[in-house]
Amino acid sequence: MKKKIEVVSEPEIIERGEKLQKVLAQAGFGSRRTMEEWIASGGVSVNGEPATQGMRVVTGDLIRTDRRTIRVGEREHDVRILLYHKQEGEIVSRDDPEKRTTVFDKLPKLRGQKWTAIGRLDFNTSGLLIFTTSGELANRLMHPRFAVEREYAVRVQGKLSEEQMEQMLGVGIELEDGRVSFDKLLDEGGEGFNHWYRVMLKEGRNRIVRRTFEALGLTVSRLIRVRFGLINLPPRLKRGMTAELGSGEVEQVLEWVGLEDASVPPGEDLEVPEVALNPPAKPVSRAATLKPPVRREAQRRAKPSSFAKTKSNTGIKR
Repeated sequence: MKKKIEVVSEPEIIERGEKLQKVLAQAGFGSRRTMEEWIASGGVSVNGEPATQGMRVVTGDLIRTDRRTIRVGEREHDVRILLYHKQEGEIVSRDDPEKRTTVFDKLPKLRGQKWTAIGRLDFNTSGLLIFTTSGELANRLMHPRFAVEREYAVRVQGKLSEEQMEQMLGVGIELEDGRVSFDKLLDEGGEGFNHWYRVMLKEGRNRIVRRTFEALGLTVSRLIRVRFGLINLPPRLKRGMTAELGSGEVEQVLEWVGLEDASVPPGEDLEVPEVALNPPAKPVSRAATLKPPVRREAQRRAKPSSFAKTKSNTGIKR
């Protein structure tokens, strides 16, 4: 009796596969567009054959690039997200001619993948840094068209006038590379010559917070990023330490940016409290909570807090 050979139709094959550029992006190689350029230039092969545009891959396929090789479906290539509390005096770069301390030296080692920083903080800025193994996730969170919120605690030498606060929230401040305005500006009080503010904006131009205050004649003496998108700097995360999100939290982040079908490692979720996020975001946090949006008038009239007196490990009163 002859052995029956199963014939699989092309639509079924397509259903079973995943787009090659998507798999590469999720593995941390870069954005989908960059991966399409790699494929077009002949820099990618699948199972020993040159890859082509529109190709799909399935579990077990071997993908080779000039940088490294991955096996589709291996658990080590699932999306991971890592939080790091950056200290002042560290750079967000793998290579530095001056041999300064880099944040990448503090991160857990990976096999067959690499950590990609979602945005940067300058040498003298501390606070929340997010890393991921997914190049596409990093691209979505950093691309200007997604307008991801960045929130900072700022200590300055001096104090803003009411007119300056109105300008920063309204028409904005003109810088050499364009105008900038804040979506949130909260007076947090202070003592002596130093004064604290909480600011939020939706762009990440180089040193934009410092340059904005400097344009108004105020020097920033300390700058801490306390939130990026829907993720807060956890109060328990001390400076120089890392914490990885659980699979449930990773799924929420992927859903928030529209990558619901990305691969997420299995495992137990971390126990975290429910949090309220600015709509349309979905909740995710390791230990912190996000306050609901506050109207600008209420922000300007808010009673100064004891922000500068707090002794928490982040320097921020929650």
